[in-house]
Amino acid sequence: MAIDMNEAQVRTLGQVRLVVASPQALEFRRAEDDEGRYGRIEPVLRCFAYRQLGRVDKGVELVYLQRLSGYSRAQVTRLVPRGAAGKPLVKNCRRPEHAFARRYTAADVALLAEVDVHGQAVRPTTACVLRRQRDVFNGPGFERLGDISIGHQYKLRNSAPYRAQRVGLSKTRPTRGVDIGVRKAPAPDSRAGFIRIDSVHQGDHDDIKVPYHVNALDCVTQWLVVAAVQTIFEAYMLPVIEQMLEQFPFEILGFHADNGSEYVNHRVAKMLDKLKVEFTRSRPRHSNDNGLAETKNGAVVRKEFGYEHIPQRHAARFNTYCREYLNPFLNYHRPCLFPSDKPDPKKPGRIRRVYRPQDAMTPLDKLVSLPASNRGLREGITLEHLQKLATALSDVQAAEELNETRQALFRRVPARTG
Repeated sequence: MAIDMNEAQVRTLGQVRLVVASPQALEFRRAEDDEGRYGRIEPVLRCFAYRQLGRVDKGVELVYLQRLSGYSRAQVTRLVPRGAAGKPLVKNCRRPEHAFARRYTAADVALLAEVDVHGQAVRPTTACVLRRQRDVFNGPGFERLGDISIGHQYKLRNSAPYRAQRVGLSKTRPTRGVDIGVRKAPAPDSRAGFIRIDSVHQGDHDDIKVPYHVNALDCVTQWLVVAAVQTIFEAYMLPVIEQMLEQFPFEILGFHADNGSEYVNHRVAKMLDKLKVEFTRSRPRHSNDNGLAETKNGAVVRKEFGYEHIPQRHAARFNTYCREYLNPFLNYHRPCLFPSDKPDPKKPGRIRRVYRPQDAMTPLDKLVSLPASNRGLREGITLEHLQKLATALSDVQAAEELNETRQALFRRVPARTG
């Protein structure tokens, strides 16, 4: 409830404390202008002898004056010492004694804005135009602008009158989004065939281009296919992507990528639509949508190829190495950790994702552990055939063969100089 009050009703410090401590909204009839507010502050200061009050009572009276006048605490603190000293509370606005003379008027600012409309954005060019308007064409109003300096042009253009005439604000026009792919996270539902893909740049050296590494990873089995491409232009990427999809032993049901143009383009979308593959891409502010593929960038690609310079012309050799040696080793002989969900004892209703040592297995073993309905093997591919390939070499023998082949490959790549 708001109670309308008059300051004449408050005559004692006890009444002031009641007003300040009142939980109800007490509203005073306030003056519209500063002179009227000043006229109400002065009688209060004289009535309560502000200079003779103690510290606590002065604080109470300051709060009371805030409610009475509507001023801020800082403004009341500035006014009270003047009124308590017997000085009249009046506006103290005056022109500084040593103010700089204003050379350019509002008409000059408007004329400069009119000249800028014609596209004279370069400051020396604008100064030349203004000087020619005064000296050659005898233009009215250019007497002062003809001698304007470049620095003073900046000052006038930053002034409010200039911006009001020259600067126009328009609302941001919404752009039509790219109609390629659906922004959502993959939903494999324990089915193999939903892959995530990402690119890794090897690193340029002295403006010499290097190949890119592409890794495609199945969400459920972590079946990983790595390839090398000369550049990420569409003409180079499309054959590599087709080759990578063919290396998966199961049918591809989903294809998820980030928003890079090497994947979000009409040629890739047309190829996936022909294969009847769902095309999804990462959502904004959801950095984990493609997180599984990005972890393999450091855990596999960087450990395998490092950061050294590789000339672009060797992309085909590295692609062959990935297809014939690296990918079989990753999927048949390199164990991966798979998460298990368990209830969180500290937070009922929440599920914790834990990685147990007994859950480590190769992508092939994970594929074998899936129900037959979730494997989705390609026509002509059987588990027996895959297991026969996996047992042709032991894990140690496969690792030794991989290291020897990688060393031989890097010996063919010239060492970086400089």
